[in-house]
Amino acid sequence: MNNLDKPLRMRWLIVIFGFLATVLNYVHRLSFNYIAADGELRGIISDEAFGYIGTAFFVAYLISNAFSGYVIDKLGTRLGYSLCMAFWTTAGLFHAFVITPLQFGIVRFALGIGEAGNWPAGIKMIREWFPPHERSFASGIFNSGSALGAVIVAPLVAYLSLHFSWQTTFIVLAAAGYLWLIAFWFTYYTPEKSIKESKDRIIPPMKLFKTRFVSMFTLSKVFIDPVWYFVTFWIGRYLVDVHHWNMSQIGWFAMIPFLIADVGNIVGGYFTQFIIKQGVPVPKARLIAVSISAGIMGVSLLLAPFLITTPMSALIIFGIVGFGYTSYTANAMAIPADVVPPSASATVWGLACVGTGLGGALFQSVSGLTLKTLAVDGNYTIGYNALFYMFGAAAFIGLFIMLFLMGPLVKNKELEEYVNN
Repeated sequence: MNNLDKPLRMRWLIVIFGFLATVLNYVHRLSFNYIAADGELRGIISDEAFGYIGTAFFVAYLISNAFSGYVIDKLGTRLGYSLCMAFWTTAGLFHAFVITPLQFGIVRFALGIGEAGNWPAGIKMIREWFPPHERSFASGIFNSGSALGAVIVAPLVAYLSLHFSWQTTFIVLAAAGYLWLIAFWFTYYTPEKSIKESKDRIIPPMKLFKTRFVSMFTLSKVFIDPVWYFVTFWIGRYLVDVHHWNMSQIGWFAMIPFLIADVGNIVGGYFTQFIIKQGVPVPKARLIAVSISAGIMGVSLLLAPFLITTPMSALIIFGIVGFGYTSYTANAMAIPADVVPPSASATVWGLACVGTGLGGALFQSVSGLTLKTLAVDGNYTIGYNALFYMFGAAAFIGLFIMLFLMGPLVKNKELEEYVNN
């Protein structure tokens, strides 16, 4: 092994930058959901409006993913990641200066445009710094920022909004984002071994999307990813609607599901790394891991109406669902690099996350309308039970697509030839 093939020690500092960016991404994303669950904004934003505001975020997420990965592949990780952070941090800051549902829809749309780039940038960064057998584990560390962000956002929002104001919350979060941006800009560089790969011919997004792998991977995320957004976007309202909690109680206990979920990032990534070392081929190891993870999500949700009897049992079920999702994501993030050339890794993840945005937009709207229709006379239990069934089925549909429609997880020779010609 020559010096260029040796993993660099700095790769762990680099993945910590990605981890912290993902923490900030989720804190920005979820702070509004908790603030709107109780207090001043709850009287302004109805369940239906909340669903539509969530849809605005995911429509933007869909649009941005269609081009953000391609832009990051063109600009490089340092500039591309920095632009994403600057955009979503500024959109988050603007939350402090709006008040009506329409205005929140606009700033949430802008937030979705910026936040979508975090994952393509992270995928590209991990591809540049980590060898194949470490990528699931590194992806797990990177993506664990989503669960940690979800852990800290409830107590943080509760403290800031109760002791200061909800506007102060958004201003503080924006300041943290700008500090990350400065530190990343003056630290990050592309390692020497990846410089040539970063200059390879860029594959047009439509050529990538026409491949069976990319189109079916995208379709699978239409169904799987909204499961996580059900947990993260609706848990605050669920606790208020079904269990009649207030913001103070949410601040103390809503972190429990996300502590459980955070474990899934590490366990899911390490599990795959472990069975690969035991001789299981990389493609088979990835599919075994995502099958177990999706099964955890689907079974937990379908059984939730029968198992939830107290607020704490609900938090545990949400946590198990989150564990399944984060362990799935730790492996799903490593899959594009197994199939497509390095110069297309960010673009492919961005295209796949078009499915995330589409699924998120559809399922958020359906969720709001379902509650409006079924939560008669303030009895929300029936409405949320319907959502448990819907998202449980969605997890299994997504898994079916990955196992039987996506195709083998091997290098695409046609794309390799396109890059090398």
